[in-house]
Amino acid sequence: MSHRIGYLIGSLSGDSINRVLSKALVRLAPAELELTEISIRDLPLYNRDDEMNPVAAVTEFKRAVEQSDGLLFISPEYNRSIPAPLKNAIDWGSRPWGQNSFARKPTGIIGASVGAIGTAVMQASMRSVLSFLDAPQLNAPEAYITFKPEIYGENGEVNDSGTEEFLRHYMEEYAAFVERVLSSIHPGHIGDDHPDTKH
Repeated sequence: MSHRIGYLIGSLSGDSINRVLSKALVRLAPAELELTEISIRDLPLYNRDDEMNPVAAVTEFKRAVEQSDGLLFISPEYNRSIPAPLKNAIDWGSRPWGQNSFARKPTGIIGASVGAIGTAVMQASMRSVLSFLDAPQLNAPEAYITFKPEIYGENGEVNDSGTEEFLRHYMEEYAAFVERVLSSIHPGHIGDDHPDTKH
């Protein structure tokens, strides 16, 4: 039984360390997870005036979120909080009122930083936001990654057995969490059946 997981990278940088981390997570994910990036690059700044007539990038973003069985946020920490591009995407996805694309989507949060706290404060902020958006969260294991470039290869290789095992375990726990949430929300759901409507 497969689940379509959309992942959002909180940095717009082409050489983002969280993009490097995302490749490792995709490589180490269980076979039942089909991971696809949901880009936030082309979203305009959120403006309530444009909610009812959004540009195509917003419509496409909301559709990609709604068609995902679950969401994985892979993000740096900027100034002890959520990066502006990611928060902007969340604001668009939650609007207009009554059309919250994130509702009831099982979510995971993970992030890498060169600092020792490994995005812990950003993740705390994200948890508050996701709670308000009615998006169930994987609370454990927590994953605060201190990024060491020599550990990660260009194609998702992880050259440290301890780090590789931790990331594989995180993705296995996330997969199990997605299954639990979807089973409770949609009893008897078929994970590889993806209608083009919001869950």
